[in-house]
Amino acid sequence: MRHLLGLEGLSAAGLTRLLDAAETFAGVGVGDVPKRDVLKGKVVVNLFYEPSTRTRMSFGLAARRLGADVLDFSPSGSSTSKGETFIDTAKNIEAMGIDMVVVRHSSPGAPHMLAKHLKPHVRVVNAGDGAHEHPTQALLDILTIRAKLGRLAGLTVGLVGDIAHSRVARSNIHALTALGAKVIVCGPTTLVPADVTRLGVEVADKLDDVLPRCDVLNLLRVQFERQRSGLFPSIREYRLLFGVDGERMKKAKPNVLLLAPGPINRGVEVTPEVADGPNSAILDQVTNGLAVRMAVLSELSKAA
Repeated sequence: MRHLLGLEGLSAAGLTRLLDAAETFAGVGVGDVPKRDVLKGKVVVNLFYEPSTRTRMSFGLAARRLGADVLDFSPSGSSTSKGETFIDTAKNIEAMGIDMVVVRHSSPGAPHMLAKHLKPHVRVVNAGDGAHEHPTQALLDILTIRAKLGRLAGLTVGLVGDIAHSRVARSNIHALTALGAKVIVCGPTTLVPADVTRLGVEVADKLDDVLPRCDVLNLLRVQFERQRSGLFPSIREYRLLFGVDGERMKKAKPNVLLLAPGPINRGVEVTPEVADGPNSAILDQVTNGLAVRMAVLSELSKAA
């Protein structure tokens, strides 16, 4: 694996290898656990054209805990404001002597294009491209499920909310189905693509109908910034039909695992008492994100 551009088509064995590798990086660089030097002498660039807190900081910290030097790029204050293209920016940074690029971009396929234009030794990691994929987010979601529930095969995972605009949903679907889980996507009909069933998922438009069947609920953020028109009547109506509060949790399995990729709109997708409650593994996801990203960077550094 020279690049990580997405999870579509990745085998169960390949996914499991990344998850197993991530477990070996848990806690690295924290407390008395020493950092690793697998990326010593390497330069990793965070090329982020969209805002990010968890993903950007996590990749930067992961690279440093593996011994790499890290360059952080953002379009604000860069030559992109003067008209420099995405590829020209990347190739100029490449000319400074780099080894890996972690890229987030609003255009689907941007990481794939970057991988074609940069030199063969430069590894590319997709940190989110439009509504296409977000592979490391799905990997950390799945690592959290495996750590909490002990398995993936045979579980029923509900992806709830804005499926149409969610790169997290697509990556999760590809990986979860490959690993033997059943996936139910649930949300307003205007936020669920008509052809999503071709990915091997079940579609539901009433959360209360499928809630008792789910072992895991992954609550996707309503991506207001990607919507060009009102796709549901009001936030209040969305909250009533698809928001998870204490009362709705009574209909779920007692030990249902609650995930959310963040940032969460508190009071919309989930209420504070549920987000911070005993079923929530939201902060565990953030912790696992570091381990996953260290594993990905380490695995790519081994590629010939």
